[in-house]
Amino acid sequence: MNSHSHPMPGANMSLELRAWNIRRKALLMGEVQGQGYIGQALGIADVLAASYFHALEYRPEDPEWEGRDRFLLSIGHYAIALYAVLMEAGILPEEELETYGMDDSRMPMSGMASYTPGMEITGGSLGHGLGIAVGMAMGLKRKGGGQFVYNLMSDGELGEGSTWEAAMSGAHHRLDNLICLVDFNDQQADGKSTETLCSEPLTQKWEAFGWHAQRVNGNDMQAVVAAFDTARESDHPGPRVIIFDTRMCKGVPFLENREITHFVRVDADEWGKALDVLEEGKPA
Repeated sequence: MNSHSHPMPGANMSLELRAWNIRRKALLMGEVQGQGYIGQALGIADVLAASYFHALEYRPEDPEWEGRDRFLLSIGHYAIALYAVLMEAGILPEEELETYGMDDSRMPMSGMASYTPGMEITGGSLGHGLGIAVGMAMGLKRKGGGQFVYNLMSDGELGEGSTWEAAMSGAHHRLDNLICLVDFNDQQADGKSTETLCSEPLTQKWEAFGWHAQRVNGNDMQAVVAAFDTARESDHPGPRVIIFDTRMCKGVPFLENREITHFVRVDADEWGKALDVLEEGKPA
């Protein structure tokens, strides 16, 4: 659990409720702009809740604390999702939510490390995150700290050669402090990921590259938490990957059923409807 220097607000809150809060904040930010990568934020909310309220070591009041685990957002366009969890974690103030995507905001529509506390890298060019994570994990190992480096990437990035170069490097350098999180929602800008460039059999590919690999339902909180624990505690001598099968727009069924969910545009009245539908499914 997080080694915070003081108890966090809502310390006893369930991970399911944290995930719900993340979804709600993402929808509110989407409403500010009238559009956005909401599908991804709703889909990955459970993984983010487990990351920040179960797996990661960090101090909300000191985002650059040297002892922190690093959480890299390789997928810069998922920034709306990360902002939502950074607010939930108390790293970003919630009142900034209304500035999302505005000029001079600390929350630009695509994530940039120089703007946002808690944003470790600028991950706009897809396929770079895992390479940066390998370098960070090597550096932290040499310093002798016990920190983990988490890299959240998309299934679309599995079609980038640099991802697999980084995968080879991570195994070669036996980086047992590196955990890659793959959001497999089978959707990218050009259509289904599996139809754009199929990367299956995925678990076996990562294993062949020397990684400890797991594949779980990324919208099943118990499965997600167990996968994080297994990845951290494994005695595998190299890096670990968890492939999360997630559903775009999870939690808002009328959006889940849309054919195109990579970039969600909804009519003005639908934001309220989406928030109402989410409210109906609020966990206890």
